[in-house]
Amino acid sequence: MKKIILALVVLAALAGLAWLIWLKPEKHEEEEPKVETLVAVRVAAIERATLHSYVTAYGVVTPAPAGTQPAASARLMPAVAGVVATIKCVEGQKVEQNALLVQLDSRAADVAVEFAQKNFERQKTLLVAGGASQKTVLEAEQQLRAAQTQLALTVIRAPIAGTITRLMAKPGDAADLTTVLAEIVDLDRLVVTASVPGSELAELTVGQAAEIRVDAEGKPMAGVVNFISPLLDPKAGTAEVRVTLPAGSDLRPGQQVMVRIAGSEHKDCLAVPEAAVVKDAESGDTVIALVQGEQATQQVVKPGLRDHGLVEVSGEGLQAGQQVVTQGSYGLPKKTKVRITKP
Repeated sequence: MKKIILALVVLAALAGLAWLIWLKPEKHEEEEPKVETLVAVRVAAIERATLHSYVTAYGVVTPAPAGTQPAASARLMPAVAGVVATIKCVEGQKVEQNALLVQLDSRAADVAVEFAQKNFERQKTLLVAGGASQKTVLEAEQQLRAAQTQLALTVIRAPIAGTITRLMAKPGDAADLTTVLAEIVDLDRLVVTASVPGSELAELTVGQAAEIRVDAEGKPMAGVVNFISPLLDPKAGTAEVRVTLPAGSDLRPGQQVMVRIAGSEHKDCLAVPEAAVVKDAESGDTVIALVQGEQATQQVVKPGLRDHGLVEVSGEGLQAGQQVVTQGSYGLPKKTKVRITKP
């Protein structure tokens, strides 16, 4: 009997152990409460604006070439060979048109004029006395005029009003017909000569407004497109475009500048700050984050013109006045709770 009781106890113990191992219901851990993300952002309103496209190019300041006016620069070269006697100007000096700048040695020309003048007077006297013919007098007069012309050519005057930018001669220098004695530039008639890609030429017309800057942060100067070359450089694929500079710009020939020319215009379009437009990391779409209440929702948009910190946008349901995330827009989930902060 005792053996039977002991066997029953052992069986009960084993049954209890089996129940604990295989049949006891699992105790589920309590799920942790889900934490909702709250992102601090700054916002701005979608607005209606007039935006412009721009053609940006880099160019060099040069004197204006000949057109409706004479060229704005000139190289001074003698019309006759000779020796420089005196220099009547200095570099940086402003001179008027026709001002005397260089005098060549004129002693030989002076003697020739004096001789021709005396011969002419003598022939006129002989004509009255019957000792010379009218032909002889005319020949003497022609010789006098030729001598006077040679004398005049020893004087080199300013062909235009401007500033002496370079002086390359000094008294005593020999000069022939190819010798450059000085350079003069009208600094109030300068242009920027830039190369513009052929693909952007359709945006340009003569008379368009332009901005000229020495650097990206510099104060812009107003200019006007006055020439667009009809010829395309086959190697570079660019065409020459010239923009006039305002008088008194303080820029100098040879200086490199940036030119921005206003192209097409989109009036009354929807626009947002540049910071509001981002690329979605997953899809690669261009998106903005629209804010309604405390929730920001990603919206796919098509960007357009960029002008003065604004980007033209178009997309389904967009309206002026809607709020978009500006600061904190990059990396936002497609939908998220946000807290708007003030600047």
